[in-house]
Amino acid sequence: MTINLKIWRQKNAKAEGKFQDYKLNGVSEHMSFLEMLDVLNENLIKEGKDPVEFDYDCREGICGSCNLVINGRAHGPKHMTAACQLHMRNYSDGDTIVVEPPRAKAFPIVRDLVVDRSAFDRIIEAGGYVSVKTGAAPEANLIPVEKDTADEAFDYATCIGCGACVAACPNSSASLFTGAKLAHLNSLPQGKPERDKRSIAMVEQMEAEGFGDCSNHAECEAVCPVGISISAIAEMRRDYMKAMF
Repeated sequence: MTINLKIWRQKNAKAEGKFQDYKLNGVSEHMSFLEMLDVLNENLIKEGKDPVEFDYDCREGICGSCNLVINGRAHGPKHMTAACQLHMRNYSDGDTIVVEPPRAKAFPIVRDLVVDRSAFDRIIEAGGYVSVKTGAAPEANLIPVEKDTADEAFDYATCIGCGACVAACPNSSASLFTGAKLAHLNSLPQGKPERDKRSIAMVEQMEAEGFGDCSNHAECEAVCPVGISISAIAEMRRDYMKAMF
C-alpha cells in the first residue's frame, strides 16, 4: 500500500509545532502501526533527516507507552486496541492518516509525538502505601477475598496508564486513570486501612497536576484499550466524599 501521513513535528514543549506530510510506499497490511512508523524513520534516516520521535516499549499492549492519537482518536479506530496492536490491514491503499500526540496541559510535549506523562506517576505516589508485611510472601489464602471483589479489583488493575482517557476527554480529565488506581486498592482488604487518606491525596494530586474535571462524556471509556468502565469514577467520587466527611 501507499499511505499518506500527516505527522505532528515539534522540537520541544516551547517550540512551535506543525503537521508535516510524508508519503510511504510499500506498506504491508501485516505491519503493525508502529512498524510502519519504523519504516518511515528508516527512510528519513537514509535521507539524512530527523526521524519522528514516538514512545513505545513492550509493543504488546501492556505498557501504555504508545499513546498516539490517530485520525483524532486515541490509539486509532479499533475498539480496545492499543496503537502498538493496531495493524495496517485496517487501512486501504492511498489512505491519509493523521498522527499527533495527546493534547493536555498536564502532558507537555517532549518532542514530536512524545509527551511527559510523569503526572500519572505523581498521582500514584500520592496514594502512599498499603499496610502489608514485607519479606517472605504471605500464604495465598491468609486474607480471604470474595471472588466478586477480587475480579473487580483485577479489572481495575488492568489500567496501563497510557493516557488515552485524558486525550479523549473534552476536559483532559484523568478521572478514569485515578479512579481505576483507587478502586483497585480501595476494594481489597489490604488497601482498607489507608483508604480515606489515599482517596483524598490522589484526587487532590490529580487536580494539582492541572487535569480537568469529569463531566460524564464517557469518551474515556470508549477509547480505553483495556475497557475500564467509568464506574471507576463513581467509586472514586464516593470514596473521596466519604473520606472528606
